[in-house]
Amino acid sequence: MKLKSRLFTAFLIITTIPLMLVCLALSIIIGYQNNAIKQTYDVKTNSITAISNPVQLLSRLTRGVYNEIVLTAQKDPEKFGDEEYISYLQKELKGKYSYIAVRKDDDFIYAGDTDRFDRIITSMPAFGEHTGNAEGGLYVDGKYPLLLKQQDFYFADGSKGSIFIITELDTLIPQFKASAIQLLLSLVSIVILTASVLILWIYRSIIIPINTLHAATNAMKEGNLDYSIEGDPEDEIGRLCVDFEEMRIRLKELIDVRLRYEQEMQELISNISHDLRTPITAIKGYAEGIMDGVADTREKQEKYIKTIYTKANDLSSLVDELSFYSKIDCNTMPYTFSCINLGNYFEDCLGEITLDLEVKNIEVEYHNETDPSTIVNADAEQLKRVISNIVGNSVKYMGKKQGRISIRIMEGSSFNRAEEVVISIEDNGPGIAEKDIPFIFERFYRADASRNSTKGGTGLGLAIVKKIIEDHMGTIWAESEEDKGTTIYFTLRKCREDV
Repeated sequence: MKLKSRLFTAFLIITTIPLMLVCLALSIIIGYQNNAIKQTYDVKTNSITAISNPVQLLSRLTRGVYNEIVLTAQKDPEKFGDEEYISYLQKELKGKYSYIAVRKDDDFIYAGDTDRFDRIITSMPAFGEHTGNAEGGLYVDGKYPLLLKQQDFYFADGSKGSIFIITELDTLIPQFKASAIQLLLSLVSIVILTASVLILWIYRSIIIPINTLHAATNAMKEGNLDYSIEGDPEDEIGRLCVDFEEMRIRLKELIDVRLRYEQEMQELISNISHDLRTPITAIKGYAEGIMDGVADTREKQEKYIKTIYTKANDLSSLVDELSFYSKIDCNTMPYTFSCINLGNYFEDCLGEITLDLEVKNIEVEYHNETDPSTIVNADAEQLKRVISNIVGNSVKYMGKKQGRISIRIMEGSSFNRAEEVVISIEDNGPGIAEKDIPFIFERFYRADASRNSTKGGTGLGLAIVKKIIEDHMGTIWAESEEDKGTTIYFTLRKCREDV
């Protein structure tokens, strides 16, 4: 859920749920109190009246007695001078927080609760000033608020009389007090409940992801990049977690690359040191032999000097190959691509290498299964280096008296590569173990795993081949069986006009 939707939902929770719960609590409490009022005071009322007009409800408590007073005032007002009758009326008001007061002219001849009446005697209205009705009464404000019902009449001797039903409001019905307390407690409980639910919801949806994110940042700060976090991409916090996770993965990849690079650099330095040490040691040894007089004849001196010269050339070739690999590895090697006729190109290349191979008793076979007009997009110089390195690698590890190298050019359609040409270079050498095949294109890798190999070379030849072919948008792979030989395949893209 998006943060905007979550805030809107929180607003609804804050407003709607408390309102609904308050209404429910109000309905239950008022229903209960109305039933209690009915049972206690024998007064029927409704929820709205009980809340909106409690004074009217209090007035209704004394309505029966007041009606009787009105009838008596009309038919036999002398009864109001009868103490027994007045006591009867006072008894009817028992338990209703009301009492009777009777006035004759300016003197009060009866008060149902003398102590309370003395506090409010000055608040009594004069004769004829107010006459209440059954549903109303006079509300008198002051230190002692009260609800007053007044009925005026005349005694038989012509004197003015007034009878009052006095309900003091500072002693309201206990049920109203209980209702107020219950409502207050309900309101507080509802607010606490709603706030708790809202806080829990916000905590689970916002705070927990933030805490998780915080823990992840601390883990990363300590160097732990394996601390994975999950997030819901549908909301802002979740998207932040997803972005952070992607950043963690990317950072881990970069650090892994850096560690691999540092490890490769260490291996590179170690391998370069080894490959440089071999010719340098030989040069140093033969030079010392000349200096110490070991080469005491002209023939020996010439032999030593030729050996030094050969090792110096090997050293120069090694440095050149390292320099070349550095260029292609850093993508700084400039290529000159052009459309070349593949058949003519290979015939020229084979003419140069066949003589050298025949001297080493290696037979060369060549088969072109493509159209003679097939042209490919390639850098002629770098393609020659590819062929030379692959053939040179085969010759180096041939190990047989009668060697054979077979070069074949095939249509890529046979390999589901319709827009490419596939070239294979096969030898009948000792082959490569299956476990070593995936690694032969790595720099400095030698299948015999020996740095003391007498075969020579830098171990960069096939790594250079792979990089050049990849820069030609091609693919290279190897197939081999031990004691049977090895085949190197690579592809070149046809020129567009030939596709």
